[in-house]
Amino acid sequence: MRQGNENGERTMLKLLNVSKTFHPGTPNARVALDDVTLRVRRGDFISIIGANGAGKSTLFNAICGSFYVDKGCVVLDGEDVTMMAEHRRARVIGRLFQDPMRSSAPGMSIEENLVLAAGQGGWLSTAGKKEKQALRDRLALLDMGLEDRMKQPVGLLSGGQRQALTLMMATLSMPKLLLLDEHTAALDPGTAEKVLAMTAKIVEENQLTCLMITHNMQSALDLGNRTIMMNAGRIVFDTAGEERAAFTVDNLLEKFREASGKKLDNDRMLLV
Repeated sequence: MRQGNENGERTMLKLLNVSKTFHPGTPNARVALDDVTLRVRRGDFISIIGANGAGKSTLFNAICGSFYVDKGCVVLDGEDVTMMAEHRRARVIGRLFQDPMRSSAPGMSIEENLVLAAGQGGWLSTAGKKEKQALRDRLALLDMGLEDRMKQPVGLLSGGQRQALTLMMATLSMPKLLLLDEHTAALDPGTAEKVLAMTAKIVEENQLTCLMITHNMQSALDLGNRTIMMNAGRIVFDTAGEERAAFTVDNLLEKFREASGKKLDNDRMLLV
């Protein structure tokens, strides 16, 4: 497990006093992010936990540019991207979603999806045999037999196979930042464990900077080098190093109670 170095590592991501309210000035107004400040060092692998509505996915949307924030700024690798369009940020940010069907083109083959993700051409790609063989070799590292099904439409894959494929697609071009939005939540426990192991290996081997939202509090402690807890649009707890290594799930539950004044009561949070 990598340990962040407090000194000497360049900051990859900074959110400074970021706020976002949806439907402002109406009875449906909802504060989704409330003066959030977060600094992420290059190579950090941060797990993010919190109850439904805590602001976790909204945080990712703010980073990706899915909307413009009301206040504050977002800085990626030294560049202020606060007003940068989402499609431009997508060139350097990889993102996986909970739904395995969301991050790929189901009607296209495995090979075609990989070629597009690698930036080897448009819809009518000019990628040659050498490039396609390199992609096939990379796919074989997933150990799911997909390298022998390169011409098969992605829509015919199982959820676990598709999520493994989209993980590879999101990291082919070595993004500056990888965002994992509960990317194993829709998978059965055995497949989820395999995809998580695959995730940890890819992030570690490529020294990627990664933020991972998870519903599994044990995974939040086991993976990466830092854990953040959100509640009501705020970061209420941030732990790393020796303090984090000594934490248990019960400790996290107690921290949530202290921060929110209530117990964490969420059926989707897996506590073991």
